[in-house]
Amino acid sequence: MSKKVVILLSTYNGEKYLREQIDSILNQSYQNFELVVRDDGSKDSTVEIVKEYMEKSDKEITLMVGKNLGFIKSFFELLKHSDADYFSFADQDDIWLPNKIELAVNSLEKLDDTKPNMSFSNVDYYDTEMNFMGKGDSENKKPSFLNSLYECINQGMTMVINKTARDYIIKNIPEKCFFHDWWTYMICTAFGNVVQDDVVTVKYRRAKTNATVEGQGKITLLMWRIKKLFLGDGMKDIRAQQTMFKNIFYNSLSKENKKIIDTFEGEKYNFIKALKKTFYPKKIRRKLVDDLSVRILFLFGIL
Repeated sequence: MSKKVVILLSTYNGEKYLREQIDSILNQSYQNFELVVRDDGSKDSTVEIVKEYMEKSDKEITLMVGKNLGFIKSFFELLKHSDADYFSFADQDDIWLPNKIELAVNSLEKLDDTKPNMSFSNVDYYDTEMNFMGKGDSENKKPSFLNSLYECINQGMTMVINKTARDYIIKNIPEKCFFHDWWTYMICTAFGNVVQDDVVTVKYRRAKTNATVEGQGKITLLMWRIKKLFLGDGMKDIRAQQTMFKNIFYNSLSKENKKIIDTFEGEKYNFIKALKKTFYPKKIRRKLVDDLSVRILFLFGIL
């Protein structure tokens, strides 16, 4: 029998696009799945729409209605209350292509299931009316634990993880992290495997309410980074995420990964350490401009 997948959908005031997303999930070529929805305190008809699908669909759909926790904690709650062989995050306003789950399961089946593993795919970007905006980044993303300290190279709705990864997460839910998918990426690069399938499997709707603005153009992305990372608490949150990860997992890390996190983690500025980080011999972020930028931030104690 094929492995079971749980698709984890966190909703919040998502009535406008939710039907399109649920329809695309139900039309997956891989059919051994359960859809588990957690509503994060919606004030619109989101819950009623989910109940409508529960009544009319022959697929297994479970609804959890909770208080507003924010999408990060909501996804952690979904993981805690679900059980399967594989787990897939889903946002409420995208459209999945039919082969999304099938491709991910095929990739994960080739890996050592005793380790926390992740498969992720590519996306194309669309506006709110599903007009094509641009192609996703197709270059080899070369996941690594070092990279995970300063970058999450994939979006949550492209990820499918195995049960071992899920168990790592629910046993060690952080008090605070930058994003749930970033925390997941860190765990899988530190202890398991992350594999990339460059096939586009998601039409990524870029609505104004999205948590990030990838795909909306270089100027928009630059302004978001300035607002989030420099004017907001972004840099502080990245450092705090690293400290949280080290506090929880340090004794389980390999020697190499212990050296990496010892080099980069630290919330207080130290000039000698800043120099070591700035001139670290391995590439930290994928793109040259981003890699140079993060090294400048190290030097001046901003990150």
